[in-house]
Amino acid sequence: MNFNLIIPKIKTKICSIFARYPVTYKWPSFWWRKCGFSIGRNSIIGPYCLLWANYHTDCGIIIENNVIIGPNVTLVSVSHLKEDIAQYGKIVTTTKEKIIIRNGAWIGAGAIVLPGITINEGAIVGAGAVVTRNVEPYTIVAGVPAKKIGMVK
Repeated sequence: MNFNLIIPKIKTKICSIFARYPVTYKWPSFWWRKCGFSIGRNSIIGPYCLLWANYHTDCGIIIENNVIIGPNVTLVSVSHLKEDIAQYGKIVTTTKEKIIIRNGAWIGAGAIVLPGITINEGAIVGAGAVVTRNVEPYTIVAGVPAKKIGMVK
């Protein structure tokens, strides 16, 4: 057993548990950074959020400055190819695509952001939305799947 590979994984698991169950509002950002995610200044991540990447140190999720993420938000930067099921009858491949959340964006409670998505500067994602496409700057999106419902004035 190679402890050089196991120790970082255990550290990451412990840090992600601390991040999901905060003591203060700054607690999650601190612990998600310890997991290896890129999180900018003054960004707030709510309690019970899940940042899901293949390996936390690959920076599959980039959160820039002044971003606010509500509670129970899920950011998923890994997935599987649907072609695997058709060809092999099971999942055999994992794909990684970055999620980028630009300066000043807001993500409402319970939203889900799928792999390969960029939420641009000043955009707002409504609570419970499932973001399947990039969100343009200063746009408000909501729904399942998320659709444009307005602009930030």
